[in-house]
Amino acid sequence: MAGAGELSHGYGSPAGPPPGGSLPRGARRGDEPHVQHIILAGFMATGKSEVGRRLAHAMGRAFVDTDALVEADAGRTVAEIFAAEGEPGFRARERAAVVRACAMSPAIIAIGGGALLDPESRQVLAAAGPIVCLQATPEEILRRVGDAASRPLLADAGEDERLARVRALLAERAPVYALATHAVDTTGLDPDAVAARVRAVVEAG
Repeated sequence: MAGAGELSHGYGSPAGPPPGGSLPRGARRGDEPHVQHIILAGFMATGKSEVGRRLAHAMGRAFVDTDALVEADAGRTVAEIFAAEGEPGFRARERAAVVRACAMSPAIIAIGGGALLDPESRQVLAAAGPIVCLQATPEEILRRVGDAASRPLLADAGEDERLARVRALLAERAPVYALATHAVDTTGLDPDAVAARVRAVVEAG
């Protein structure tokens, strides 16, 4: 989910349809079985939420952010869930949100940066549609994050430690991110340009 600091190049600015977590009426798999979800994955601050909103607007689809679903269900922020329940508690809630999102009519779904680490979530997502992994350099990620207070995986790290932690987490997750159907580098691009690239690679198959 886009953080408060994710403002560079237009990331985090309001655009398109309602924020993730808003479920359309009768939100179930539709009568068009050939139409699949488009799932946006990738590390924090790669633009999943903002790009997802713009892509959904361009394609006339609903947008769903699984972090927003988790927050709405729990009545608290992701950071608060991590503090109260730890990462295992958050991942359990995230797993349920992934199942819920994938049961909707075909939409643009932005998932949390660690969602693909969970085997059950990964299986559900792989069956739901193409997964596009958004990427950015560690330096670009930190620049977009800004204040890391709302980022549980970085909040306890000093400013000098954050770049090393981002690099370590990216290396740890690389094998899972590599399972995505497509990859799009967002470094130096605005959300509209990224959305256009995502649409192009998905439509090209």
